[in-house]
Amino acid sequence: MSVATTLADALRDVVGTAHVLTDPDTRSPFETDWTRRFSGPSLAVVRPGSAAEVAGVLAACTSAGWQVVVQGGNTGLVGGAVPARPAGAGADERAPVILSTVRLDGLGEVDTAASQVTAGAGVTLGRVQAVAAAAGLSFPVDLAARDSATVGGMVATNAGGLHVLRYGSMRSQVMGLEAVLADGTVLSRMSGLVKDNTGYDLSQLLVGSEGTLAVVTAARLRLVPAHPMRVVALLGLPGTAAAVEAVDRIRRAVEGLQAAEIFYQDGLAAVLAHGRLAPPLGREWPAYLLVECAGQHDPSDGLFEVLASLDLDDDATAVAADPAGMARLWAYRERHTEAISALGVPHKLDVTIPQARLAEFEGAVRGVVATAAPGATLVLFGHVGDGNLHVNVVGPPPEDESLDEAVLDLVAAMDGSISAEHGIGRAKTAWLHLSRSPAEIAVMRAVKAAVDPVGVLNPGVLLPAP
Repeated sequence: MSVATTLADALRDVVGTAHVLTDPDTRSPFETDWTRRFSGPSLAVVRPGSAAEVAGVLAACTSAGWQVVVQGGNTGLVGGAVPARPAGAGADERAPVILSTVRLDGLGEVDTAASQVTAGAGVTLGRVQAVAAAAGLSFPVDLAARDSATVGGMVATNAGGLHVLRYGSMRSQVMGLEAVLADGTVLSRMSGLVKDNTGYDLSQLLVGSEGTLAVVTAARLRLVPAHPMRVVALLGLPGTAAAVEAVDRIRRAVEGLQAAEIFYQDGLAAVLAHGRLAPPLGREWPAYLLVECAGQHDPSDGLFEVLASLDLDDDATAVAADPAGMARLWAYRERHTEAISALGVPHKLDVTIPQARLAEFEGAVRGVVATAAPGATLVLFGHVGDGNLHVNVVGPPPEDESLDEAVLDLVAAMDGSISAEHGIGRAKTAWLHLSRSPAEIAVMRAVKAAVDPVGVLNPGVLLPAP
């Protein structure tokens, strides 16, 4: 009997036959990422339903010397939660096991005294938001993929999203974690204590580790007061520099600025065509800035004062404070990702640039893409309030990395980060050195070797090959 067959039987003993998927058609959706750019075969997809079952799965795989890819909602954009493409003849004979956390879907009651809630790794962001809202609170991280992105994946990638400007990324919301090491050891730090000064913060070490150190099975999450009064404004502007200036002025004058999003006319055209939407403003503008302010009291007056001081044209502003109107304005920004995907398989590069150089980067990256990939379609959008632009290019083959290298070299030359919120995954391991020093990478490797000495968890993700 082969090692693979013996392992598959051991996994069935741990989670039950129904939760070990070996049929190729059943495995297929788990083996390709959301962008369709990254895919690879697996031995099986295993769906444990508890931390104890996760421990059993990992112990069995480690004992067999078999590698494991950890997957949440599979909404990642850098190939970090799917197997690698086979390299060479017979490579797929050792295809990894995919450990899916979808059944780790327990969601506790809101602790209103602490403003916290405990959620399993497979709980979707939308469910967390709903249970928080029912308790008169709010979960401060928000993503367009809120109905499919899961808590475990968001912790593993330190997800950012739309409200980083006000609340910070996922790291700022994690008050404790339960996680399982490669050998099956369960770590649990779930008290949610705000003050706990007792040595290394292992929970924070796991945030952003992209499944390379442990499998997150549950998280204790911070909630914040709900801000029922909201207003959204969409502005047409002459360019990125004007958007950066407008955000600065709004941030200084209006309490409760929680989102500041930028997109451009070429991307808006794709959204209008794909979504069959009407144009948002009276005429076209080179750049569009969408801002949202929220608070216990109506923030509209303060926002209107700033907008008046910007001396905008009459046809350059749309404002909404009702749910339907706000959703309509947000759609022009949030539907960018699906519109881009409809154009083809995109190269998606999320980067951070110093605020003062954001306009310079926007102009430069258009030139770099035109040179590196003539005829390709470039769509830019992002979170202008924190310097994060998403560079989306459709045209080059998925396996062609020359465009990625050209864009990321430009980012490094402008003192930016090659990953703002999506993580490194498989897509950017070759360029990790652009944002991390040799000493930092060496320490990362040492940590990985200490907790996963056999190299079972998420091989080829985050850290480049030695």
